[in-house]
Amino acid sequence: MKVVGVFLKGCKYAAQNPKFLLNVEAGLGLRPWLEAQGHLYHLTHEKDGPHSELEAHLHDTDVLITTPFHPAYVTADRIKKAKNLKLLLTAGVGSDHIDLHAAAAAGITVAEITGCNVVSVAEDELMRVLILLRNFVPGWKQITQGNWDVAEVIHRSYDLEGKTIGTIGGGRIGQLLLQRLKPFKCNLLYYDRYSIGEQREKELGVTREEDLDTLLSKCDLVVLNVPLTDKTKGLINKDRLSKMKKGAYIVNNARGALMDRDAIVEACNSGQLGGYSGDVWDPQPAPKDHPWRYMANHAMTQHISGASLDAQWRIAAGTKETLEKFFKGQVFPEEYYIVKKDGKIAPQYT
Repeated sequence: MKVVGVFLKGCKYAAQNPKFLLNVEAGLGLRPWLEAQGHLYHLTHEKDGPHSELEAHLHDTDVLITTPFHPAYVTADRIKKAKNLKLLLTAGVGSDHIDLHAAAAAGITVAEITGCNVVSVAEDELMRVLILLRNFVPGWKQITQGNWDVAEVIHRSYDLEGKTIGTIGGGRIGQLLLQRLKPFKCNLLYYDRYSIGEQREKELGVTREEDLDTLLSKCDLVVLNVPLTDKTKGLINKDRLSKMKKGAYIVNNARGALMDRDAIVEACNSGQLGGYSGDVWDPQPAPKDHPWRYMANHAMTQHISGASLDAQWRIAAGTKETLEKFFKGQVFPEEYYIVKKDGKIAPQYT
C-alpha cells in the first residue's frame, strides 16, 4: 500500500532532537517499519494548492496521515480524486480538517489517536489561564524591550484563587483541566450536553451548568474544550461575548473556528474581554494579516499545545498501532473512529 504522511518541515530541528517526530524528516519514525513490510511511505509538507506535492500523490494513495498542527485540508474534491483511499488517519486529535460527510459517502474510514495529547493540552490550558490572569505577556515584553514599568503590569494582574472558571466541554481534556484547577481553590463550572456524572462532579469539585449563556455570565475565565462541528462553528459570537462579565478572559486550544474571528478582535480591543489566549487559528497556518496577531491583550501562539515531545511519542505509537491493525484487517479501539467504513460518523462530530 501507498502511505502518504503530511507533516511539518523539521529541517535543523529534526537533526537537533531525535524526539521531534512530527516532521517530514522523521515521519513519526515509521519508515523502517512500513518499508520492511513492503509499503511505500511518502512524506511531504507541501499540502496546499492544486500543484502541491500532496495533490500529485492523491490518485494512488491508500492511507493518508495528517496532523491538526499542519493540517492537510481533505475536501470533498480531494476525496473524489483519491480513488484508492481507504483510511484517513489524524496523527493527533481533531479531524475537522477532513470533510467527514464526503469521506462517509465514499466509504473511507477516518480515525484519530484519541487520548494521545490530552495531558499536553490540559497542561497548556492551565498555563494560559495563569498567563492571562497574571498579565504575564506585557511584563515579558517590557523586559525584552529594556523597560521596567511595574504599574503597567500589575494594574491588570489577578490571583487564580477564588475566581470562577468554566470549561465548555467536559470530555477528557476538560476533566483533566478541572482536575488541575481544583487545588487552586477556584469555583469550577462546566457546560456539556452530557453530564459527567454526580460522582465525577464531586471528585472534581465542579458544577454543571445546563445553559451555556448562564455559564458565560458567571465566569471570570472560560476555556473551550469542544470539537469543531457544523453546530459549534462560531459558537462564541458577538452576542455571547456581550453576556460575559466585562473584562473576563477566554482560552481556546480547541479550534479557531469556534470563535467569530472579528467579534473576538472587537471584544479584546474594547475591553469587553480582558484577554484571549490560544493556539488554534482559522485557517492554519494563520496568514500574516490575521487580526488575532495584532489585537489587544492576547497571548496567542502557533498550534503547539498538543505537540509536546511526550505527546509526539504517544502520537507515533498510536499511529503505528492503528496502521498495524488496519493492515491486518482488525478493528481499532472504538474511541479512535471518527467515520467508520459503513459511513457512521462519531456522535461528537454530529
